[in-house]
Amino acid sequence: MTITRPRTPLPPRTAPYEKGALVQACFHRVQAAIVNWSLMAWTKLARIAELPVGTVMEVERGDDLVAVCNVGGELRAMDGRCPHHGGPLGEGVLNGGQVTCPWHMWEFDSLTGECGFNPRVKVAVYPVRVEGADILVDLP
Repeated sequence: MTITRPRTPLPPRTAPYEKGALVQACFHRVQAAIVNWSLMAWTKLARIAELPVGTVMEVERGDDLVAVCNVGGELRAMDGRCPHHGGPLGEGVLNGGQVTCPWHMWEFDSLTGECGFNPRVKVAVYPVRVEGADILVDLP
C-alpha cells in the first residue's frame, strides 16, 4: 500500500479545530482545486459538421495527434498515435466504439483507451464537450 502526502500540508493541530485552522486549510484546498479545474486546456479541435456519426478523424495539435470520433452521436477523443509503431489512429476505421489502427490493425476502445487484445496496453483518452458547433477537447 502506498500512502501519498497531500500537496498542501495541514497546519499543525495543538487542539482540535483550534481557531478554525483545520476548516480554513480544507477551504483553501477546495478553492485551489476549483482554480486548477478552471484552468483546464479545453481546445477547439473540429466542428460537429466535420465528424459524421460513425467516423473518426485525425487532428494535429503541434507535434501531437488526436483521434476524435463520433460513436452514435457521442463524441470521444484519444491519443492519435498507436503505441505499437506510432500509426495514425485518426486515419483508421471506427467499428462500434473500437478504433482500428490502419497500419497493423490494433484496436482500441475509444471510451477507455484499452487495446482489444491486451487491456494493459492503452492510449490516453480525453474529455470532450461541445460548445455551439465546436468540438472542444481537454488536452494536457
